Amino acid sequence: MFSSTRLSTQASSQPLGFLARGQRLLTPGRLRIVLAINVVVLGLLIWPLLKPDPRTPAAISAPVTSAVRTTATTPSPSPSPTASQTPKTHSQLVTSLSEITPEPTKTQHLQLGLVVLSITEGGYNRLFAFQPDNQQLIRITDGPWDDITPAISPDRTQVAFASNRNDYWNLYLLDLSSGETFQLTDGPGYKAAPSWSPDGSYLVYEAYLEDKLRLVILDVSGTQPPIVLRNQSQADFSPAWSPLGRQIAFASINAGKREIWIADLDKSSQERFTKLSGNPSAVSDNPAWSPDGARLVWSSFENGFYNIYIYNGQDATRFTASGDLPVWSSDGSTLLTILTTPNQTLLTAYSVDSSIVAIPPVLLPGPVSGMTWSNGISPYPLVASIEKAAQMTPTPLWQPALTSNSDTHLVPLENVNAPNPHLHEMVAESFKALRQRVTFAVGWDLLADLENAYVPITAPLPPGLGNNWLYSGRSFALNPLPINAGWMVVIRQEYGSDIYWRIYLRARDQDGSQGMPLKEQPWDFNRRHQGDMADYEQGGGYYETIPDGYWVDFTVLAAAYGWQRLPALPTWQSAFPAARFNQFVLSDDWDWQAAMLELYPPEVLITPTLFVPPTLTPSATPRWYRTPTPVSP
Repeated sequence: MFSSTRLSTQASSQPLGFLARGQRLLTPGRLRIVLAINVVVLGLLIWPLLKPDPRTPAAISAPVTSAVRTTATTPSPSPSPTASQTPKTHSQLVTSLSEITPEPTKTQHLQLGLVVLSITEGGYNRLFAFQPDNQQLIRITDGPWDDITPAISPDRTQVAFASNRNDYWNLYLLDLSSGETFQLTDGPGYKAAPSWSPDGSYLVYEAYLEDKLRLVILDVSGTQPPIVLRNQSQADFSPAWSPLGRQIAFASINAGKREIWIADLDKSSQERFTKLSGNPSAVSDNPAWSPDGARLVWSSFENGFYNIYIYNGQDATRFTASGDLPVWSSDGSTLLTILTTPNQTLLTAYSVDSSIVAIPPVLLPGPVSGMTWSNGISPYPLVASIEKAAQMTPTPLWQPALTSNSDTHLVPLENVNAPNPHLHEMVAESFKALRQRVTFAVGWDLLADLENAYVPITAPLPPGLGNNWLYSGRSFALNPLPINAGWMVVIRQEYGSDIYWRIYLRARDQDGSQGMPLKEQPWDFNRRHQGDMADYEQGGGYYETIPDGYWVDFTVLAAAYGWQRLPALPTWQSAFPAARFNQFVLSDDWDWQAAMLELYPPEVLITPTLFVPPTLTPSATPRWYRTPTPVSP
C-alpha cells in the first residue's frame, strides 16, 4: 500500500518547488512588463462590449422582442437534427413548452369552440369539456367505469362515445342539452372510436370481431343491421368519416406496422382501399379530416417524437410542430393536439399556417383516450346531470397510515411473496389499494408475488443499480415470469433518447368485460438469445404479430395511485436488469438521497463502497526517473 503521509508530502511540496523557481526567474521588472501586457490585452477584449451602439433604444428592443416571441411560439422538435445541433428529448421539449407563456392567437373559433375529451382521472376515463378561450376544464361524466373516444355530432347536439358502464364496451349518445345518455349498441365484446357521417345518420366505429379489430358502419336509427367495412387479416381501427361523405380514413396494421388508409365508398371492394402513409421508420395513427374535407391530418411516431402529417389530396407533408391525437378547429385554421411525457400529458394547439401556439400547453389530470372539437356549443348553462359530475370531488384512492414504529418507517406487506416484503409507511397503503384495483381489473392477483419490494442497504443489487429506489422502501419490482406464461407483455416507448416501458396484463375474462384489444407490437426480450445478431445487439425485438385478446394497461393504473415508471439505463441492451421495465416508484417528489435519509444515517450514503475490498491497494508502477516510494507490507 502507499504511504499516505509520504504521498501527501510529495503532492504538496512539488508545486511549492515550482513556485520557488518561478519566483527566482520573475524579477520585479519582468513582473511589471507582464502586467502591462495583460492590461492591454484585456482592454482590447472589453472594448467591443463597451463601444456605444449607434442605434436608438427602440430600434434595439423591437427586433429582440420579435425574435423571442417567434422562438417561444414555434416549437418544432426535429427528429433528425443537424450535426451542429444538440437534439432535445421529448420530455425536455414539453418542459420548455410548459415554462413559456406565449401570447395565443385569439380567433373566433377559440371563443365559440368546445372540446370534449376523455381523460384518466382516479383510475377511470371520464369525459371532460374544455373551452379553448378560457382554458377551463369541466367534468361532464362520472362513475366507476370508463368513457372513451368521444365524437361530437354534425348538428353539435350530441356526443357519441364508448363506455363499459354496463360491463361491456358499447356505444352511447350524450345529449348536451338535456344531459341524458342513450345506449346505441348492446352485447359483449369491444366497440369504440365512433365517427359520424356528415348527415348524422350513421356511425363508423372499431369493433373486436373474430380476434381482429374491424370497422363497422352502424345506422343510428337502428333500422338497418351493422355492416363490416372489410374482412382482412390485418386489424383496422381509428376511423374518421370525411365531411364530404364518401371516404373513411382509418389506421391499419399490416405486418405489424400501423399505416393510414382511405376507404372510397364509391369504388368496388377491390379498388376501394388506398394506403397514404409510407414512412418505413414510422408508425401512424389517429387520422382526422379538416372541416371542408380537403385535408387529412394524422400523428406519426418516429425517432422518439410524435410528429403530425397533413395530406392535401396528393401528398403528405410533416407539420413543423409535434403532437399526438390531432383534431381540427371548425374553420380549419388550428390544430389541437396533446404532448406526452413519460408521466404527464399536456394539451396545446397550433395555427396551421404559421405553427404559432394558439393555446399554451395545459397540464391534464391524466392520459387522453380520444378528443373532438366543434364550435357554436357551450356546456353552459350546465344541466343537472352535468352539473353533478362537474362538482364531484374525486375521492382519494388511498391515504397513508403512519405506524408507531418511527425508527424504521417500514411496514410489512401481508400475503406478498418477496425477499423482503416491506415498504415505507408513506406508500404501503397505496400499494395495497393498487393491488386490489389491479386484481379487480384483470381478474388475477399480479402483486401477490414480487421480484423485490424493500431491499436492505446491505443486499447488493446487480451492477449499475447502486443508487436504486428499492433501497428507500418507496419502490417495488414486478415478477417478470408472467411474460413467459403469456399473461404480461411489454410495450417499448421512446421519448427522445430515453427508453420507457408500458406493461399490459392479459385479462382473465376474455369476453370484453375486462380490458381492451392491443394496437401495438410488444417487445420480446427473449429474442436476444435466439441466434439473431441484430436482436442480440438491440436487446430483443418486436413480436411478429400483435397478441390476440383483451389486455389491461397496468402502467396507467399504477400512475393513478402515484407509482411512476423509470427509464431504462444506457446498458439495458446488454444487461437485462438495466431495462427496469418492471420497477415502479412512488417518490412523493423526494429525491433519492432525501428518501434514503428517512431510513439511514448520513454516514451510510457517504461510504464510497458497501464492502471492504479483499485485496491490498496495488503498488505504483515503477518509473526510472522517480525515486521508489515505500509501501506498507
